[in-house]
Amino acid sequence: MKIPKVSIITINFNDANGLEKTILSVRNQLFTNYEHIIIDGGSKDDSKFIIEKYKDGFSKWVSESDKGIYDAQNKGIKYAKGEYCLFLNSGDLLVDENVLNKVWTDNRISEDIIYGDMLIDNGKKIKYGVSPKDLDLYFLSYNVLWHCVSFIKRSLFKKFGLYDLDYKIAADVEFFLKAIGVGGASVYYIPMPISQFNTFGFGSNPNNLLLLEQERTRMRNSLLNKSQLQLLDKFHLINKNYQILSYFFLPQILNYLRSLSGLKSIVRKIFQFIYS
Repeated sequence: MKIPKVSIITINFNDANGLEKTILSVRNQLFTNYEHIIIDGGSKDDSKFIIEKYKDGFSKWVSESDKGIYDAQNKGIKYAKGEYCLFLNSGDLLVDENVLNKVWTDNRISEDIIYGDMLIDNGKKIKYGVSPKDLDLYFLSYNVLWHCVSFIKRSLFKKFGLYDLDYKIAADVEFFLKAIGVGGASVYYIPMPISQFNTFGFGSNPNNLLLLEQERTRMRNSLLNKSQLQLLDKFHLINKNYQILSYFFLPQILNYLRSLSGLKSIVRKIFQFIYS
């Protein structure tokens, strides 16, 4: 099977240090069938200097004002020539020099979207984030398929459209629900980390949680029918209640079971003493 070309799209705005780290993680790859596209939003820091420094490794780069994250990513898609797109934003890293080789030479895959796990850097420690093996309608409606670990066939953007700029924080979430949940795009999960993501960006800011939930609600109402919405709402309520009960009562239940275990041990010792 022919190994597909991958278009790695990096968007950046005033993050020269993060941009250089991202660029180096791409340049260090042993896999060679890729192109790297840099979309800079007209940064005022040293980002343009970094771009000029490494420009021999880019198939295309621009530094100009844009309308935000998804406008910049849409520009990258328009410049892309690869069969698959991977969005590796400034500050995000490919986990090691061999990760693209592992994805594309160790697997015979041709699904529409190929995704894996993610390392999450919160500034204090790095956690391992596991993606679900199955992407059902509930997950796509209420959770997040991580963007920087997802290889997306470029043809899907022709079929389903580019990222909707009416969404400021959830256009990628809306796209995945539209393409996979509604459109039936095929997916393939690889149980290994693809990228390392830092939580310092716009989408991870706790102040934007309300906006995220508002856009999720609008997304569901726009793409799903009434029956689907009712079933998902019921399931979400059950799931939410289960999480609340587990959070508040699971420790007490475990302590109770431990006390029973301790009581059994005491009774056992008494019987051993009586019959010894």
